[in-house]
Amino acid sequence: MSDTISVNGKLQPLPTDPRTSLLDFLRHDLGLTGTKKGCDHGQCGACTVIVNGIRINSCLTLAAMHDGDEVTTIEGLGTPDNPSALQKAFLEHDGFQCGYCTPGQICSATAMLQEIANNWPSDASETLEGDMTATGEEIRERMSGNLCRCGAYANIVAAIREVAGESA
Repeated sequence: MSDTISVNGKLQPLPTDPRTSLLDFLRHDLGLTGTKKGCDHGQCGACTVIVNGIRINSCLTLAAMHDGDEVTTIEGLGTPDNPSALQKAFLEHDGFQCGYCTPGQICSATAMLQEIANNWPSDASETLEGDMTATGEEIRERMSGNLCRCGAYANIVAAIREVAGESA
């Protein structure tokens, strides 16, 4: 055990209290407030971060469980001066709405596009093998764990499809 966790490429000591959720560690201990606390039950996806390339709800896991893992938050994907392709697309397609759920949406979409690139099927996939395509139905199914209370789904799907190279 290394007792450290890599957050956005920087090694951090794990919290001393083993009961600290990954969400609280990121927000309170590290000051990375881009990851939002929504429902605190894993139902809304506002707290989605990427751990070792896989998207997870940070409110449902303890920081101590991620000894040696690599965590990427919204702050690790881009900056205001150098946004990621998805962040740019969300702006261009007006996918932000109120913005509260947006960091989780973008983290989830980032990892979801990698799932599609890896040809991992979803419940919406027509086949379990072969190339996966970022269709609207595929994106909606894969993003169904991230709820937007503002009704921006059509714009979010369009932003994701643009980055995936699909026509919006």
